[in-house]
Amino acid sequence: MLDVILDTVIDGLKLLPFLFVAFLIIEFIEHRYENKTNDLLKKTGKFGPLVGSLFGLVPQCGFSVLATNLYVTRLLTMGTLIAIYLSTSDEMLPVMLSGGLSYKVILTSLAIKFGVGLLIGFLIDLVYHPKVDPNYEICDHEHCSCHKNHNIFTASLIHTLKIFLFIIVINFIINTSFYYFGEDYLAKILLKDNIFGSFLTSLIGLIPNCGASVALTELYINHSISFGSMIAGLLTGSGVGLIVLIKNNKSFKNTLLIISLLYLIGSLVGLIINIIL
Repeated sequence: MLDVILDTVIDGLKLLPFLFVAFLIIEFIEHRYENKTNDLLKKTGKFGPLVGSLFGLVPQCGFSVLATNLYVTRLLTMGTLIAIYLSTSDEMLPVMLSGGLSYKVILTSLAIKFGVGLLIGFLIDLVYHPKVDPNYEICDHEHCSCHKNHNIFTASLIHTLKIFLFIIVINFIINTSFYYFGEDYLAKILLKDNIFGSFLTSLIGLIPNCGASVALTELYINHSISFGSMIAGLLTGSGVGLIVLIKNNKSFKNTLLIISLLYLIGSLVGLIINIIL
C-alpha cells in the first residue's frame, strides 16, 4: 500500500508543470476573449452550432455555464447549447496533454467531439425550431469566473492545484483497485471489452463536475476503458453547466429532454466507435 501511495503522488507531481502551463494558456484566452466570446455567441443565429462547437473545444473554466445562462434566457438555441455540451472538453485536454497521450489520440478525440456537436446541433435546430429572444437579460451570477478575482497566474495555480487533487484521488482509487483486484477486474467492471461499455461511461460523464472528465481520461490512460467508452463519457460531460440548467431552466421537460439527448448521443457514438475499433 505504501508503494501505491508513493506511485500515486510521484505520478501526480510529474504532471504539475504540464498542467500549470496548460491552464496558464487557457486562463489567458479566457481572460482576454471572454466578452468577445459572449457577444459572438449571442449573434451567431443559425450558425450557432458551428461557433458553439468551436468554442466548446477550448477547456474554459465556465464556458458551459455561460452557454447555459445564455440558453435559459433564450439567447441561444437548443441546438447550439447541445453542440457546446457535446464539444466541451472540460478538463480532458490538460489531463491528456499531461498524461502523455499521443497527439493522434488527442486530435482524434477533439475532432470527434467537434464533429458530433456540429452535426447534432444543426439537426436539433432543424427539427426543434430555434426560439431566441434577444430582449432577455443575461443571468450570469453563477458564472465560474475565477480569473476576474485573481490574475491569470494565481488563477492558473488555483485551477492546477484543484485538478491535481482530483488526479491524485482518482489515481489513488485506480491504483488501489489494481493492487487489490488487478487490472482485469477493474476493466471488467467498467466493461472495457464490452461494446456496451459506453452506456456506463455516458452516465459517469453526466456527473456535473470536472472530476468526471478527469476520471474518464485517467481511466483510459490506465487502459481501464476503451477509447469509445472514454469518448462516450466525454461527450456527455459538460462540467457544472447541467447544474445551472436544472436550476434555472423554467421547463423541466426541456431540461429532461436535453439530458436524455446527451446520454443517448454519447452512448450511441461510443457504441459505434467500440464496434468499429
